[in-house]
Order: sequence, then structure tokens, then C-alpha cells
Amino acid sequence: MLADIESIERATLAAVAPERVEALPGWLLPMDHGTVGRAHAAVPLWHDPASIAPWQAVAERYLAAGHRPVFRLPETPAFGHMQTELAAAGWHRAQPTQVQVAPLAGLLGADTAACTLDERPDAAWMAMFLGEGLDPVDGASRSAALARAQDSRYASLRVDGETRACGMACFAHGWLSVHGMRTAAAHRGQGLATRVLAAMAQEALARGTQRVFLQVDASNAPALSLYQRLGFGQAWTYTYWRPSQP
Repeated sequence: MLADIESIERATLAAVAPERVEALPGWLLPMDHGTVGRAHAAVPLWHDPASIAPWQAVAERYLAAGHRPVFRLPETPAFGHMQTELAAAGWHRAQPTQVQVAPLAGLLGADTAACTLDERPDAAWMAMFLGEGLDPVDGASRSAALARAQDSRYASLRVDGETRACGMACFAHGWLSVHGMRTAAAHRGQGLATRVLAAMAQEALARGTQRVFLQVDASNAPALSLYQRLGFGQAWTYTYWRPSQP
């Protein structure tokens, strides 16, 4: 599992790519001026705080680089002491998010005839991904992170020329990672996301990849139900820790 944690975190930053990444022992330090949390939050590569650099050293590195420090920490007993220290120092916990993993086989079998995987997102894909009413600053940040992603494909399910569902697949560090899953409101509940995931899985299989992971908001009940039906299981939950003062 230790190797899986590291490979998943490295694969995450290959897909949600920051402007640059630094490192300290046991940590990845993505640095980005945008709004995407994973692209600017320090994350441990191992779930053993005794073998990684102290959180204070990580925070100092961010401040020295002109960035506000943010942590993305696993909700495990081993990190309880670190979380207690952060809380005592005025940091706040938010956004519980599940990391879920599955064997690729569980995603195969659905009809993929209407799905395409493209090297770059078209206008319809971007419109669905960014969503109506999205803050333009956040939209620009998310678009920039997508443009920096490594070895990714943009999945679209189109019917009669209309894009009804989309997602992004990234292939890195031995994983298929799934991001940006969206379904048009008028077509939810029709199994379209399952078909998009099947198209991603077929591409991963052709590349010799056997495992898939994704990250989903812990309060998103419909998504959690879908992923459970497809064979995903929770590997761990993480939360963001941010200081009270900028």
C-alpha cells in the first residue's frame, strides 16, 4: 500500500498539474497561483509522519517561495498529532474527499459507441467541465491546470451532435486516474457516466494499465453510489488544512 500511496499522489499531480512542484523528505510541494486545491496543497507521499519532514518546514518552504501554505492530509490516526498541532496553530480543516480505487475490470462492459477520447478538449467539453455560472477566475485556473496535464485524454459522449457527458483520463505512474466527470442535467440517471468510464477503461487496458483511482467529495452521495456499483472502494480520505490568516 505504501507504494500505491506514492504512485497515486504523483499521478494526481500529473493530471491536476501545478505550475511547479518542489519536494521535501516524504512530501510533494505543488506550487500554483490558481484556485485548484490539489495543485497548491502539500501532500505526504507516505502515511507515516515519523518518516517525513515536519509540517513547519513545509510551511516555511511555501512562505519562502511567496505562496500561502496549504496541506492535503490523510484522515488517519497516524496524522492525528499533526492535525492537533495545526488546529492549535489556528489552521482550519475543510473539504473531506475520498480517494477510491478499483480494478479496471469493473469499468468494462458498458456501451462506448458514442464516446470519443481526444488529446485536447473541444469547446463543448470545456463548457460542460467548467459549468454554468462558474467564477471566471476559477475557470481560468482549472483550464490552465488541464493544459499542463501529462498524457491525458478528454472523453466526450455525444448524441446527435450534443455533448451529454464528459470526463478526463490521465495515464501516469501505473494508474488510470479519472477527473472532471460531468453529465448534463437533463440526461442524468441514464448511465452516461458509466459509458464514459468504460471508454477510459478500454484505453487504459490497451496501454497495459490495470488499476484506476479517482477522488470524490465525501458528501457527493450520487457519485459515491455510482462508484460503489462499479467496484470502487475507499483507500483513504483526505482533508485540506489552511491557515486562518493569508
